[in-house]
Amino acid sequence: MATRQTFSVQFKREAVRLLDEQNKPASEIALDLGIRRNQLYKWRDEIRAKGEGAFDGPGRKPKNQDSEIARLKRELAEIKEERDILKKAAAYFARELK
Repeated sequence: MATRQTFSVQFKREAVRLLDEQNKPASEIALDLGIRRNQLYKWRDEIRAKGEGAFDGPGRKPKNQDSEIARLKRELAEIKEERDILKKAAAYFARELK
């Protein structure tokens, strides 16, 4: 199983700076740095979109906080339904024992 590589914010910024300032092809810069070419483009796009706020934390974040809230609400509703079913089953079996 391959381990996932992590790169520092400084490394990412420097890689994008090399992409923007050097007259070398992106594939050559990526090869020199030991990363994939498309990763280099993703980092550049993130810096252009977020500026100084780029690379502000580890891992992927939900693209939209509203979608995360909706997912959590669905999960909560499902858990409540399961709980209610178990309550009814417990009450049913408790009646049979009497």
